[in-house]
Amino acid sequence: MTNYPIKFVGAGPGDPELITVKGSRALQQADLIIYAGSLVPDAVLHWAGHDARRISSADMHLEDIVDSMTQAHFNGLQVVRLHSGDPSLYGAIFEQISALEKARVPFEIIPGVTAAFAAAASLQIEYTLPEICQTLILTRAQGRTPVPDSEHLQSLASHKAAMAIYLSSGLAEQVQPILQEAYGPRARAAIVHRASHPDEKIIRTTVSDLAWQMQEHGIKGQALIIIGAALEDSPQRPASRLYDPQFTHGFRKGRQED
Repeated sequence: MTNYPIKFVGAGPGDPELITVKGSRALQQADLIIYAGSLVPDAVLHWAGHDARRISSADMHLEDIVDSMTQAHFNGLQVVRLHSGDPSLYGAIFEQISALEKARVPFEIIPGVTAAFAAAASLQIEYTLPEICQTLILTRAQGRTPVPDSEHLQSLASHKAAMAIYLSSGLAEQVQPILQEAYGPRARAAIVHRASHPDEKIIRTTVSDLAWQMQEHGIKGQALIIIGAALEDSPQRPASRLYDPQFTHGFRKGRQED
């Protein structure tokens, strides 16, 4: 009997076509799929085989999830643990991996598209602009889950880098004054609710109206707060040197200026 490794798969941000080819193949081959039922839309599960057993983990504890995975594994079944977005980002996979390692159960991780990149696509922006911004911070505000002192939002915002703030739409009144102090009240911001889903909502606003816009649109969860130079109106942004005809790199010699 073959014991297949358990596969942690990133389902992507919501659009079923934004799962990776490798992730969709894992779903097609799976005998058991334990998926994050509160976040992974049913449309993503359409990649699963007709005979696959599907279990939502929305009301399961860690021990229940691990027991279900390990029992199926030792019975020779192919198991997929399906997480929203990318498993490495707020995926709570560390404790599952630790339990599997303790039980000597092999596993592998298949990455997925995280919501920050789906949001950028919808906003039609590039986070990293030459000479303007070369850093993107993915973070969250402190709520019920503590944040290390060195990673408090005030500290990270002081860099004035591009920032995608997860899991913080219910903390907008706490987030807004922090962003105002760092970026200024008139700085452009965006709220992307349910990025890539059919009911995706994009709200372009300023930092000073962030909390009000959240309340006005009734957004309480599944939203990203985006801030950074990419959202500002800057008609004279420096172009990347990558395609500059005078710029030499490893694959092309630049033309000499006259």
